Amino acid sequence: MSRGAVLVAPGAGLRLGDVDWTVEEVEPHLGRIILAGPSGKRERRSLRWLVNHPGLRVSMVVDGPTAARQPVVLSDLTEDQLARARLRAEHLLEAETGFRGGSAERALPHEPRAGFDPATTLLKERRRAKAREVKEMPPGEARRLGLECLSFRTLERLGGREPSEDVVLACADGRWTRRGGGHPTVTEEIREAIFAVRAEFLRRSRMSMMARHRLMCQYVHETFPDFPSEDVPGRKTLTQVWREWFGPDGSRQRYVRTAEIAEAGRRVVVHRPGQVVALDSTPLPVKVREHVFGEPVSVVLSLALDLYTHSIVAFRLTLVSDTSVDIAMLLRDVMMPLPMREGWGEDMEWPYPGAPASLVAEFAGHRVAALPFFAPETVTTDHGSSYKNHQIVAAENALGCTILPARTLRAHDKSAVERAFSSIKTLLLEHLLGFTGTDVADRGADPEADAVLTIEQMEHLIATWVVRIWQRRELGEYAPSWAPGEKHSPNSLFAAVVQQGGLDLEVPGPELYYKVLRSHHVKIHPHRGVKILGLFYYDPVLEEERFRGPSPRGGRHKGRWVVRSDRRDRRQVFFQDPDDPEVWHVLRWTGLPPEGEVPAFSDVNAQALLGEVRRRGLKPLTDAELLPVLLNLLGSVIPVASWPSQMTKREKTARSRRAAQAAQAAADRPRPPSPEPAGEPAPQPGAKVVPWPREAAGVQAAVDAERRRRREAAVTGRPTPPPRLGDSLRRRNLFLLPDDDSDTDVTRENA
Repeated sequence: MSRGAVLVAPGAGLRLGDVDWTVEEVEPHLGRIILAGPSGKRERRSLRWLVNHPGLRVSMVVDGPTAARQPVVLSDLTEDQLARARLRAEHLLEAETGFRGGSAERALPHEPRAGFDPATTLLKERRRAKAREVKEMPPGEARRLGLECLSFRTLERLGGREPSEDVVLACADGRWTRRGGGHPTVTEEIREAIFAVRAEFLRRSRMSMMARHRLMCQYVHETFPDFPSEDVPGRKTLTQVWREWFGPDGSRQRYVRTAEIAEAGRRVVVHRPGQVVALDSTPLPVKVREHVFGEPVSVVLSLALDLYTHSIVAFRLTLVSDTSVDIAMLLRDVMMPLPMREGWGEDMEWPYPGAPASLVAEFAGHRVAALPFFAPETVTTDHGSSYKNHQIVAAENALGCTILPARTLRAHDKSAVERAFSSIKTLLLEHLLGFTGTDVADRGADPEADAVLTIEQMEHLIATWVVRIWQRRELGEYAPSWAPGEKHSPNSLFAAVVQQGGLDLEVPGPELYYKVLRSHHVKIHPHRGVKILGLFYYDPVLEEERFRGPSPRGGRHKGRWVVRSDRRDRRQVFFQDPDDPEVWHVLRWTGLPPEGEVPAFSDVNAQALLGEVRRRGLKPLTDAELLPVLLNLLGSVIPVASWPSQMTKREKTARSRRAAQAAQAAADRPRPPSPEPAGEPAPQPGAKVVPWPREAAGVQAAVDAERRRRREAAVTGRPTPPPRLGDSLRRRNLFLLPDDDSDTDVTRENA
């Protein structure tokens, strides 16, 4: 801690804010202390309150009970100090008794020496002889033994000690055990000056302690003109006080400022699932094989960890590196229920109370695994490029999350997810073939040749391990504070919270996929479509009359249409129908052939394509003329350099990454609704359920069609609009005659 260690014991002095307190009593079994104020006021506080108090400091007052201290004992000395004190005591005893042991019974073979024989010399003569002997020693040896100041006066003073005082402690240097607990020279004025210099030190560039001492003297001289200059502490005292109050002074200046700002903020106390979800990525320490060429490659593991239950609510494996789209889809996975996979038994199905598994499966459209899902409230992210991208920030805003970035180079801000990575490595990954170790020095002979698992197999293995082992593993030190002595796992802790406060069973719709994609505000070009990042996309639906002209939208992008793109696969973009928000039109790149398959390409390939076109000076009339250039860049024309045997490992990995990104984008994309054939029998209990997006869209479309048919059958023509309210009132006032009852009846009848 920047404040240093604070002693909490009876009689210790503490400063809380601007008030000095004395610890009167400590109750460790209750976690409380009793503080006594300067005016006799007594307060009972908890140790947690004391530890988290922002103004906790060691008291500078050294009077009353805080001035007393326990006597010095031999255990207060280090081994070297104790040896030097015993050597001094031997010289002192030889000067007083003639024997280094203190008496003739413990005399050494060569004792008594000449000049120290008590039978022939006096005490004063022996002391003078000892002083001369010490002066004749080499200076370095006398200084090392601590005898350079052992004079006749010193021997005389030590000889007049109390009889009950230990001779070794009497010979110990008093500076070794000097009194602690504050500096009498640090007054209130000096304290104010030190904190003022500290605030200025955090704002300026790093400066030496001499410069800080000069600023302190300047502050005292200008703020307190009547303060005596001789009472200002020196640089050494300031150095010691600075280290005691603010901790070691070896950190870089920007890191010190960051830590000071973070400590001044409020602490986040997590007390429910989904309140804080930590996101982080790390290279997977296991080599896997890609599915195109079968080469061993490295993948990145992206993790989403709930800080309350320590549940791994979502994870992703990406080839080479992760992108902002992968992190956005990771957040989407946190909100989506995990479907049961092939080979998973009933013990891995939804086990939480409050919502039966059949009910959750009915909402989700499939059987749900034993993994929590919820809408995250706060997201703690790393400072990588994929986390600071504007697209991931827009996705988090669309999902309603609050971004809480971790401090730069402060791993303990997200220590839980870092510890999860370490646990996954020790519990699972190091037992697999292809494990690369912590660093290059720990790497095996050939981990690339040992790799046997593909990316799909590794993803299935980690998912099975998370649901079957991690979610059932005992938390240990991460157990909740409200259940002391109880054993909890992430599953049991989430179940306890569900049983206490219920579960918000909300399954997001398929349109969530499009919300987290990158949005573009463009205009529709006649017969060409929309232009997204240099490429044109088209679909016949854009030729309809309602899409001609500017968009009726207002605001910052007035008159523009919103189109969303997935940077992992630039072969198509997505356009939401303004009349039916649940319908999304797929706009294909105009450079694609009408039939056949074209290899997937990402944003990087699209930028390389446009750069190559500019380099060649081409001016294509349509994007169809760009297709040969793109195929040359992707190596699909199969020149000699694109043969698998002639490609480098980097080129093979790049091609595999494009294929993996396209496959992942296709897997994330919701499938279009397909109506079920009429007369299909209802699924029996335990039968395979139709996936939720297709089932939900089909049911909604059938309901809308039935309602439309009933409306059309009930109303054959357009109904006549009713008259205006003002005309009907005027006609009624004209015919009403309140003077005669008969006329009133006639008027009512006519009306």
